[in-house]
Order: sequence, then C-alpha cells, then structure tokens
Amino acid sequence: MTVRGAEAGGVAARAVDRVDVELGDRAYPVLVGPGVRHRLAAEVARTGARRVVVVSARPPAWTPDPGVPHRVVPARDGEHDKTLATVESLCRAFAEFGLTRADAVVSCGGGTTTDVVGLAAGLYHRGVAVLHLPTSLLAQVDASVGGKTAVNLPEGKNLVGVYWQPRAVLCDTDYLGTLPEVERRNGYGEIARAHFIGAGDLRGRTVTEQITACVALKARVVAADERDAGLRHILNYGHTLGHALERATDFRLRHGEAVGVGTVFAGRLAGRLGRIPAARVAEHHEVVAGYGLDTGLPSGVDADELVAFMRRDKKSTAGLSFVLDGPAGPELVPDIPEHEVRAALSAM
Repeated sequence: MTVRGAEAGGVAARAVDRVDVELGDRAYPVLVGPGVRHRLAAEVARTGARRVVVVSARPPAWTPDPGVPHRVVPARDGEHDKTLATVESLCRAFAEFGLTRADAVVSCGGGTTTDVVGLAAGLYHRGVAVLHLPTSLLAQVDASVGGKTAVNLPEGKNLVGVYWQPRAVLCDTDYLGTLPEVERRNGYGEIARAHFIGAGDLRGRTVTEQITACVALKARVVAADERDAGLRHILNYGHTLGHALERATDFRLRHGEAVGVGTVFAGRLAGRLGRIPAARVAEHHEVVAGYGLDTGLPSGVDADELVAFMRRDKKSTAGLSFVLDGPAGPELVPDIPEHEVRAALSAM
C-alpha cells in the first residue's frame, strides 16, 4: 500500500511516499522522498535497539546519526568487496563493539553495501535488526527492499545468502543528487525491467514516482512470495543474462546496465520461443533504449562463458531457465534448449 504523507522529525514538511511491505509481524515501511534519512533515529527507536553499528559507504556528512550510542564502520560500494571475507570483517566489527541480539545494524550505501550488510546482520547472533539507507538509484528501486541478501563467489553472482528482512528502508532522494551519471544509468536498468513485470510505463515520471512504483510492485510480490517459491521469480526479469554479463566482464558492466541488456535478451528469447509477438519484442528494445541504456552485448564476451554462468544461476534447477514474458505475463520457464539461447545471444 502506498500513501502520501509529510516527513516528521523536525525537518520542514516535504512530500514523502510510504510503501508498507506486508509480512505480518515482520512488516516494515519504505519511505521515499527528500530528507527521509533524518527519520533514522525514530526508526531505530522503534526497534528498541540501544546500540547501533552504522556501515557506511558515504562521507560522514551524509551518514545520519541513529540517535543511540554507535560506531561507524567505513565500507566501499562495488562488487569486488561483495564477498564472504567482507561479511566476516563486518561481523567481527559488530563483536568488537559489543553488539547484542537486541541491538541493530544500519547500512548506508549502494546495492552492494545493502546486500553485504544485510547478510552480515542476518548471520551475526543468528540475526540482528537491520535498517537500510540506500543511497544509489539502483538500491532504492530494488536492492534495499525484500530481504534478499547475498555475496558473490568466483563461480557466480549472489550464490551465498539468506533472507533477512529489514525493519525499515529510508530512500532519501537527496542522495541521488550526489551520484555520477553512470550510477543513475545503473538504476534505470532495474526501472526498465520493471516495465515488463507490472510496474507500468514509468518513462517521463519523476524519479520519486519511479522509485515508489518499483518499490510498491516489489512489496506486493514479496508479500505474496517472500522466499522465491514462485511469483517472486518475476523480479529476476533480465537478471539471468545480466548476472552472467557482470561476471564475464569482471563487473566492468554494472548490475543495472547488465540487467538492461538482459531485458532486451529476454524479449528476444521469448519471441524466438513464440511466447510474444514481434511488437512486444521490439518494445523491450524501445524501453531499455529509452532509458539511455545499451541494448546489445558488450564487445569481447564469449557465448560459451555466458552459457556456463547462466547454467549456474540460482533459478536454474532444470537446465537453462529464464523469466520470460508470455500470454499470461512473466513467468519462470525452465529447460530452454541451449540452441535457442545461443541464437538469441547471436541476435544481440
């Protein structure tokens, strides 16, 4: 559910969107709008935490005070730090600070920081409260919401993780003004694929409206299928090839950029399999290109390597599996013939 409100907490009232992720006694709010990082102390107080570790990839001036005794642990955004070694380092920092199961952890950074901190919080003492302050467009539209946490292995992306829902997510759009253009493009990859899984056409909408629409879609899906047993697969639209491209380029291609290419590929593959008409295939290209994203494979990638990575995708329990559009909407399609996948890759 999304409602309009005004930010409280001593900050001049500005329009804020609220989306509630409905998970019973584990429900939590996602606030979207300018200045919502200033709500952090109130949200920490709601958890009852007496001490907090803030893991921040942002400068001190952009790292808000949680309102209780705390320690700030510097972090770096980027896939090369998204490892089990980083998780161990964070858990040791929690222990050194004396964090207990009754305390909390806060992430302040992009999607990789959100994922790593979420996983560390889910593992430390078998789970401590975590609150997310996503600072990139990609993290605000997707990574910070839904409770999926994971790190990478050399064999593939996001292969080690747990489900650990946050207590609150504060998507402060003021952070977006600090981003380089490449990071804004990165976020638009996730917004583009949302077009094909139920968010509607978000082109031309304000960035706050785009974030809120993506979060509202994800909240509905997560509430219906928290642990990826069925419906939640649709959130991985464009991600199977996208993850493979990230690994094959050693993360030179950023996640959202790779998902944009993966979304075009998903349209081409669905068209080859007769699941969608040519006009819908073309729409995939049009939407992704409309967000200023690349629509073809980057130079130098090897089809054999991409197929090998895609076979190790988390969803691939029965051969090569992809979330594809079709007559009934997007769904996970298992055991797709390899020659069809290669043909669609060649067309890219």
